[in-house]
Amino acid sequence: MKRVLITGAAGFLGSHLCDRFIKEGYHVIGMDNLLTGSLDNIQHLFPLKEFEYYHHDITKFVHVPGELDYILHFASPASPIDYLKMPIQTLKVGALGTHNLLGLAKAKKARILVASTSEVYGDPLIHPQKEDYWGNVNPVGPRGVYDEAKRFLEAITMAYHNFHGVETRIVRIFNTYGPRMRVDDGRALPAFFAQAIRGEGLTVFGDGSQTRSFCYVDDLVEGIYRLLLSGHHLPVNIGNPDEISIKGFAEEILALVGNPDAKITYKELPKDDPKVRQPDITKAREILGWEPTVPRAEGLKITLDYFREHVK
Repeated sequence: MKRVLITGAAGFLGSHLCDRFIKEGYHVIGMDNLLTGSLDNIQHLFPLKEFEYYHHDITKFVHVPGELDYILHFASPASPIDYLKMPIQTLKVGALGTHNLLGLAKAKKARILVASTSEVYGDPLIHPQKEDYWGNVNPVGPRGVYDEAKRFLEAITMAYHNFHGVETRIVRIFNTYGPRMRVDDGRALPAFFAQAIRGEGLTVFGDGSQTRSFCYVDDLVEGIYRLLLSGHHLPVNIGNPDEISIKGFAEEILALVGNPDAKITYKELPKDDPKVRQPDITKAREILGWEPTVPRAEGLKITLDYFREHVK
């Protein structure tokens, strides 16, 4: 049985990855310090002999006994509300944490896949965003702690690949949604669902013309799984190119939830908030044979059922 270490295992994406690798017959070692994750997301895995959990902060030395075949590095605050509240921890997990895991991969001769983000493109000057675009990031702005942490993560991963010969994979993740997102996550989808269910105003920043592209979590996990097992070591965009304005998205949520008390309200656009976000997934199609299959209408219905159970 192959063994895989998944950091950020109690988070939204990490927990779904744990499920997938258990399903594929792996022995999964989940690791999390619960800074933003929740054991509720992986509670169902604890009775399984194929799963073990380590409560650990990966910015400190990481030790895992026994052989390791794969490492998936998904530990990091990932929403603006989190990384603006925890800027130092965000930078440390992207830098020190990544360094520790690359060292572990080198020592164990394991293949490591690191989770980067579409935020490495910043507020992009090209649209849609391709992997060969270097980005437009403000390193000293409020979002810089996350953007630059992930840009460093990519740089040190490539250094370990080129200098030490470590087998590395880099996924650039675009907006993803689905069950197990935190209600208080601060990102558009959880905020809109929670506000609509409660009958509050849906907070749209700016005039709502900025765009995002939302990928359902099962599609994303499939892309990550294929990338890990591929022979490609350069960054690959994984996301859904179906682009929508934030105002249009808020209107979709209102119609889906059907609460007549909920309306759209507008607030000032935060500093350095990207105006457009849409992945070019040509590389994923060609190299991985991957593209998203879950329509947004279908994914949102599943996600709404989850939020109805969890919104207080």
